[in-house]
Amino acid sequence: MTPAPVSLVRLHLRVTGTVQGVGFRPFVHRIASARGLSGWVRNDGTGVQIEVEGPEEAVEGFRRDLEDDAPPLARIRAVTVHHLEPLGSRGFEIRDSGRDGERDAPIPPDAATCDACLAELRDPADRRFRYPFINCTDCGPRYTIIRAVPYDRPDTTMASFTMCPACRREYEDPADRRFHAQPNACPACGPSVELRDPRGERLETGDPLSASVAMLEAGRILAVKGLGGFHLACDASSEEAVKALRRRKGREEKPFAVMAAGLDAARRIARIGPAERDLLTAPERPIVFLQKKPGHPLAPSVAPGLRDFGVMLPYTPLHHLLMEGRYPALVMTSGNLTDEPIAFAHDDALRRLGGIADAFLVHDREIETRADDSVARVVGSREVIVRRSRGYAPAPLFLPREGPPVLAVGADLKNVPAVTRRDRIHLAHYIGDLGNLDAQEAFREAVAHLESLLGVKPAIVAHDLHPRYASTRYALALAGVERVAVQHHRAHIASVMAEAGLEEKVVGVALDGTGFGDDGTVWGGEFLAGDLSGFRRVARLSTVPMPGGDAAAREGWRMAVAQLQEAFPDLGPGEEARYLRGADPAKVETVSRMARQGVNAPLTSSMGRLFDAVSALAGVATVSTYEGQAAMELEGAAGEGLLEPYPFSVRRNGEIHVVETVPLIRAVAEDVLDGVSAGVIAGRFHASVVRMVVETCGCVADREGVDRVALSGGCFQNALLLAGSLEALQQAGFRVFTHALLPPNDGCIAAGQAAMALARQTRR
Repeated sequence: MTPAPVSLVRLHLRVTGTVQGVGFRPFVHRIASARGLSGWVRNDGTGVQIEVEGPEEAVEGFRRDLEDDAPPLARIRAVTVHHLEPLGSRGFEIRDSGRDGERDAPIPPDAATCDACLAELRDPADRRFRYPFINCTDCGPRYTIIRAVPYDRPDTTMASFTMCPACRREYEDPADRRFHAQPNACPACGPSVELRDPRGERLETGDPLSASVAMLEAGRILAVKGLGGFHLACDASSEEAVKALRRRKGREEKPFAVMAAGLDAARRIARIGPAERDLLTAPERPIVFLQKKPGHPLAPSVAPGLRDFGVMLPYTPLHHLLMEGRYPALVMTSGNLTDEPIAFAHDDALRRLGGIADAFLVHDREIETRADDSVARVVGSREVIVRRSRGYAPAPLFLPREGPPVLAVGADLKNVPAVTRRDRIHLAHYIGDLGNLDAQEAFREAVAHLESLLGVKPAIVAHDLHPRYASTRYALALAGVERVAVQHHRAHIASVMAEAGLEEKVVGVALDGTGFGDDGTVWGGEFLAGDLSGFRRVARLSTVPMPGGDAAAREGWRMAVAQLQEAFPDLGPGEEARYLRGADPAKVETVSRMARQGVNAPLTSSMGRLFDAVSALAGVATVSTYEGQAAMELEGAAGEGLLEPYPFSVRRNGEIHVVETVPLIRAVAEDVLDGVSAGVIAGRFHASVVRMVVETCGCVADREGVDRVALSGGCFQNALLLAGSLEALQQAGFRVFTHALLPPNDGCIAAGQAAMALARQTRR
């Protein structure tokens, strides 16, 4: 009996999402070949195109495999399918990338070294044994080496390295793990390392890596060229080395990140739960806040005054090799002077780090885009990103609808600019604080690179209201664009909504340090109601003076003086000193008069400044040498749980509710005089802030007719505050939205600016 003819079908599939630079084409080749299908796959400017032909059942199985078994680094956004006439073709091939049409493919982030490559790194029989640039389609550099899309070797900084015959065979073999791995290389044909002195002269050593380890073991400071820039490294157990690094870098107390060789090494210095383990070992390899373990072997100067260490695991082969020394961990901090952007080019690194490092471990693979390490923490079981950069950037956020291209310039602290294309917000890597010319130049470079990669010229620029922000000045100087000003705290709440794809009305709680408000005061303890097209201020903290302006953000005792004046109006100038341990009465009297007379003392409703005041009253931190220090140390003093909250009140003042903090400050002051411990004051204060959030949301949500609450602002980096607010709000019946893809601090501002600018355009 003659078998029935097989019915052939041919499909054209377009796959969008993060599908370039993640081994997607070889994956498609493998699953198509396994099912005996013919056709082709190629990259183009928008993603991946596939044509596949074969029996209907096999083609349907291919479609299932495509989405169910995608490579670990792939993120499929959508698959569109069109039916074609069968051609009777044979074999399946990977075609050269198409360079026609628009560039709309998400740019893949960098990924940590995979287990298969690590096994080769440690195998003496492997030709890549101890080679510090091993990678494959499942790991290695992406964003930091890309010059253009589609992501192919000629458009990366690997273009100058010609593959040897062995590497070329791997690259062209569909069955090989390195099939079309763009940075593929080996010792015979790829990048190499060398050790140089602070003048840039080459140091003759038999093995630069072994010599580097020996220097670190001897207590020296090493500048290490990594994936997205230079690190400054030293033995984290050597108090002498860590203090020397602090002195040379000009970093008084801000904690240093440390790198541990693996999970076992990390467990010897910090407590690690299942969620922390998963975050430490994720492909992004962020620095993770971990609670210090009693009796840990690290130097006291690594993270003074804090409960946590910032710990990361090695994410490049070079890092793994450096971790072979006799030290429990390495300090691995950004290669810069305090407040400068990370150095990533050789000459710049020598110029800026020559007075800090004893030697430079460098390599000859250029870094196209600098990228600091990302930082995250676990709150409950959820990941909270604190700094979004290497490993995460520039992965996009997806919006509900398309719009014209927007450049959002972000804030001046923790700056991260963003560019939109169609229905995506593409955020650049972390730039930092725009307080110096080097940082402002890094900002301009990041904007230009992102616009070039995406192939867009923004028609709209969104910026902060603050007229003196460097980012605002940049936006106002651009020609031929429409400008949209977005208030700082509205941008915070809009960023949460953009992440969640929310378009419905919310009550937004924005708690942070400072932001320029509509009324000319300094905002920071705000409750807003509305949607992406606009928000109204419906509640706030009571206002107090900021004596000295920006100086009050660095010297929390000034805010304590201002709060004490509000709480005890009968106090004479300088009498506030009795509540401040170790305060200089003369300085207190001067600041007291400034606040009373309103001299250089703008009004603020900032929650961050309230944290500073309570931290100073409790004797935890009166002066901050880095941003957020007082609040971080107050969180550390509070321990694990919340205590009975201090009193406060919420009163109606016309169209707005005001959270009065006078009762709270009076109670804190009484505890100070009674000798109550800093830990108890900190625990009660955190409980008070949680109660403020819940009660104020209750007051305004009924009036606004919503049950959705969005939380943002730098204060929500605080694990006690975030976890407590989430639990209490949910128990009160609210649906709560928090950041999952962006940091709650000012690193989210550009996303919110972009979302609001597009919403206004749509409304028009």
